Amino acid sequence: MGRHKVLDDKPVGSVTSRRQFIGKTAVAVGAAWLSSPPAVHAAKPVTLRVLGTNVTLQEEIRRRAEQDLGIDIHFEPKGSAGVLQKASTRPESFDVFEQWSNSINVLWQANAIQPIDKERISHWNEVNSLAKTGRLTPEMSIGSGDSPHKLLYVQTDGTLDANETEQISFLPYVHNVDSFGYNTNVIPQGQPYETESWGWLLDDAYRGRVGLVNEPAIGIFDAALAARAKGLVDFSDIGDLSRDEIDTLFEVLMEYKQRGHFNGVWSSVPQSVHYMKTGRVVIESMFSPAVSTLNGMGIPVTYAAPREGYRGWHGVLCLSSKTTGYARDAAYEYMNWWLNGWAGAYMARQGYYISIPERTREHLDESEWDYWYDGKPAAQNLRGADGRLAVRKGDTRTGGSYLERFGNVAVWNTVMNSYEYSLVRWYELLTT
Repeated sequence: MGRHKVLDDKPVGSVTSRRQFIGKTAVAVGAAWLSSPPAVHAAKPVTLRVLGTNVTLQEEIRRRAEQDLGIDIHFEPKGSAGVLQKASTRPESFDVFEQWSNSINVLWQANAIQPIDKERISHWNEVNSLAKTGRLTPEMSIGSGDSPHKLLYVQTDGTLDANETEQISFLPYVHNVDSFGYNTNVIPQGQPYETESWGWLLDDAYRGRVGLVNEPAIGIFDAALAARAKGLVDFSDIGDLSRDEIDTLFEVLMEYKQRGHFNGVWSSVPQSVHYMKTGRVVIESMFSPAVSTLNGMGIPVTYAAPREGYRGWHGVLCLSSKTTGYARDAAYEYMNWWLNGWAGAYMARQGYYISIPERTREHLDESEWDYWYDGKPAAQNLRGADGRLAVRKGDTRTGGSYLERFGNVAVWNTVMNSYEYSLVRWYELLTT
């Protein structure tokens, strides 16, 4: 297979054209798949409805939040495509939405979410700079695509931008960097940031034993990073692929599929665990909890630190545009609760970070903090959020510390200008 060079034919986008595109995208997603005083507790009994993914909508979190807040909470977890479809078309069906920052443009243009007042966020000044500026330190590279700070602040004209205002489109909370996992019983252990490469996903040596994530806005970037690493495609901007670049990428992917290269496209973390556990795949796109789960089972899976950089994502908590009164008070309480420490520690034990790390630190043992945040060797065996063994004594988190990992983001999860077209090509790949 030869090297493909694609010229960038993207038009120079205007704010209007991007709005039109995002508006049409919200409709396509559906087809294919503001302020009151702070409250200590909601003034009347209310059931808070939270729509999101099973990454954070976990039963232990729901029970603890109910206990701490004294309100009834209903979780509705769905797959990421189903979450976005429902949220963008039925804002009356939820009070709080949680997913990832790449959903914000779709939700905002669909009028599905309302601005959040910073003055009602108890610890806003403690939220770290990653979501506010795109980086944890001034010298850090931001990465391509929609870094969350670009979508954070609500401007006076109703658009979203990085220019700081008193209202935000989402509360930043859980976040991480993603890559791929590989079974070191089959694939020799690589060196983080040196030999580990996204290109391994397209290595002929693993033909028939490769898995991808079935999420168009995520899987396309994993595939693009892999194809670029193998020297098969060039991109002008990997965070905003043109239609021609998408066509060339999918020509490569279709060629691999026809050769039987892929042996699974997973839609949930448990499914990705099953693929690796049964030997169906030896390398695949993965999320952090799956790697911890497999290691706890004694299956030696390494979560790669690719030399090309990670795919970054940032979790968001949003207010439905239809939520008012006591339900909105409860929603603010719930959002504030997430940043108080306990929930951040619970998520840290699954490999995730939180926007106020120092409050989380108070709820972690020193050995847990050293491993999950500082990238130091585990001083003892560490349990995951489910109480099972997740990290063995002496292990070091691949990719190093919080600062090091987020200093190596190649691209953020993004809804591109070409997103609607990429959906068509993605589903062609799955069904052809």
